Amino acid sequence: MTTKNIMIVGVGGQGSLLASKLLGRLLITRGFDVKVSEVHGMSQRGGSVVTYVRYGDKVYSPVIDKGEADAIVSFELLEAARWTEYLKKDGRIICNTQKINPMPVITGAAEYPAGLEEKMRAAGIDLDAIDALSLAEEAGSAKAVNLVLMGRLARRLDFSDEAWEKAIEESVPPKFIELNKKAFHLGKMA
Repeated sequence: MTTKNIMIVGVGGQGSLLASKLLGRLLITRGFDVKVSEVHGMSQRGGSVVTYVRYGDKVYSPVIDKGEADAIVSFELLEAARWTEYLKKDGRIICNTQKINPMPVITGAAEYPAGLEEKMRAAGIDLDAIDALSLAEEAGSAKAVNLVLMGRLARRLDFSDEAWEKAIEESVPPKFIELNKKAFHLGKMA
């Protein structure tokens, strides 16, 4: 099997690291060689966070270069736009439509870019944009956006719901398992 590349991008505090660990755990249980690399920006201050997840028969490097990502899972719209050059020509961006203002917008030094979804689609990007925040709230917590997006990603990966659920059970505290499973399934079915 050729190596597959998934990038998970977001803003610090959104749960992207948990999502990458859950995905890595799932892939390992399916018998793949997996490399996960976390690149933290100013995550504690709401800055960019990106995680590379690479899997296949044998993976030698954890880093994804420009034009290599089979999928980009983005927790925020502007973050999706920032990483488009890493997407393969036939890749897909799965994106939460939520907008989180970066510091330059908060301070008034810049404006949040308008029409990002339309611009990405006009550039030929296969964009699967969903309101993951509303689905997470429906599941019981706004913090479950990460599992909604993993559910959406699951539509592109050929793994059983049972395998995903087992990875969820092994990745989140027991009191949050059912909420996270619900968020996962809402994302998958949306």
